[in-house]
Amino acid sequence: MPEQHLTLDAMQVVAYQGEPGAYSHLACKHTFPDWTSIHCATFVDALKMVEQGEAYYAMIPVENSTAGRVEEIYRELKRTQLYVVKEHFEPVNHCLIARHSMTLDQITRVGSHPQALAQCDTNIKALGAKSQAMYDTAGAAKHIAEFEEPGLAVISSELAAELYGLNVLKTYFNDSMGNTTRFLVFARQQKMPVYEDDRIYITSFMFRVRNIPAALYKAMGGFATQGINMLKLESYMVNGNFTATQFYVDVEAHFQSSAMQAALEELQFFSEDVRILGTYLANDYRLK
Repeated sequence: MPEQHLTLDAMQVVAYQGEPGAYSHLACKHTFPDWTSIHCATFVDALKMVEQGEAYYAMIPVENSTAGRVEEIYRELKRTQLYVVKEHFEPVNHCLIARHSMTLDQITRVGSHPQALAQCDTNIKALGAKSQAMYDTAGAAKHIAEFEEPGLAVISSELAAELYGLNVLKTYFNDSMGNTTRFLVFARQQKMPVYEDDRIYITSFMFRVRNIPAALYKAMGGFATQGINMLKLESYMVNGNFTATQFYVDVEAHFQSSAMQAALEELQFFSEDVRILGTYLANDYRLK
C-alpha cells in the first residue's frame, strides 16, 4: 500500500473510535499533538480510514490495566492488512460527570462504555447506582448534554466535560489508581525501526496452531529456547471453529534479530497462517 496513494490532507491525520473527548482522542492529542484527530463511530471505521488513504494512522485501544483486553479489536485484526508501528500508554482519569443541576445524591444510574463501567464498578455500587452500558465514554457525555435524563450521570474524561459543558462531580472515579490503557498505532506501511542492540523492541504477530497434540507448546518452544520474553498471549476461536484457535502475541524482540528469526522458524513448523503485525520501539512507560 504505497504512501503516494494517500491524499495530501491525510498525511497528518490520525483516526480514532469515539466522540470528541474520548480517551482515544486524548491519546491522539498526546501522541500527535500537531496532527488532526478525526473521530469515527467504530474501530472498523477508524482502520478503514487508514486502509483507504483518508488518514495516516489509526489509534486503537487494545487493553486496560484494570478491565483487561478490548475484545472487539482482536476480532478485527484478522481482517485488516494494516501494520502496528507504535504503542502508547494513556493514564485514565475517569470522572463522574453530570449536568450542572444534578447532585451526587440524585444519581440512580451511571452510564458509560462497558470498559469504563468495569473500571469503576466498586465506586458505582458505593453510590447505590446501577450501571448503564453506552457505546462510548465521550458519547455518554454528549448524550446527557443533549438529553436531560433524571438520575443519569456518566463516566468520561475531563476533556469531554469541558467540550460538552458538563459538571465534574468526582475526579479519579476509577476503582484503582494507575489505571492505564494501552493503544496501538496502525499504518498502511510497515515502519520497522533499524535494529540496535541497546534498544528494547516489541514484535506483534498472529498465528494459528495446527490441530495436533501439544502444538501450542511446541510452537512457543523456540521463544523459550532463544530467551525471548513473551509479554502477551491472547487466544480466540476462528469462525466459531473449536478445533482452530487463533493467537495474538507480543514478544520483546526485534523481528530481524537472530534469536527472533530462529524462534519464528520453529513457530512456523508447528503452526500456520503466521502474520507479523509489526516491530516497534517499546514505550518508555514499560520502564517505569
